[in-house]
Amino acid sequence: MIRQNYNHTIYAAYIGYITQAIIVNFSPLLFLTFQRDYQISLGRISFLVSFNFVIQLIVDMIAARYVDRIGYRPSILAAHVSSVIGLVGLALFPSILPPYAGLLLATAFCAVGGGLIEVLISPLWRPALRKRRKLP
Repeated sequence: MIRQNYNHTIYAAYIGYITQAIIVNFSPLLFLTFQRDYQISLGRISFLVSFNFVIQLIVDMIAARYVDRIGYRPSILAAHVSSVIGLVGLALFPSILPPYAGLLLATAFCAVGGGLIEVLISPLWRPALRKRRKLP
């Protein structure tokens, strides 16, 4: 059944933006904890920010090209799954792997999820909001 209003799309977009905000801001809140618990230098911790940014840029470029072939729904689902793996990975990966490698892996998953959300939610959200408000 096709829904006649766009409220579900707008709510899904809001959840996507909230997820992206959590992904981008949660890891920096833990930087001092990473330094204290895992004895990681500030230089390596600052590399996590650069690593996240570069991965997001790469994902943005790739997603902009291939998402039409894959489809929006599977891509958004992959974004949220990657985000969850990254957030859970921040807690688990440093215990399973060497701590810095675990943080890099978790950061990579978070960056993939955040990059996909960034590219995919805006094209869905704006038209749905326009139609909901009956704007031209």
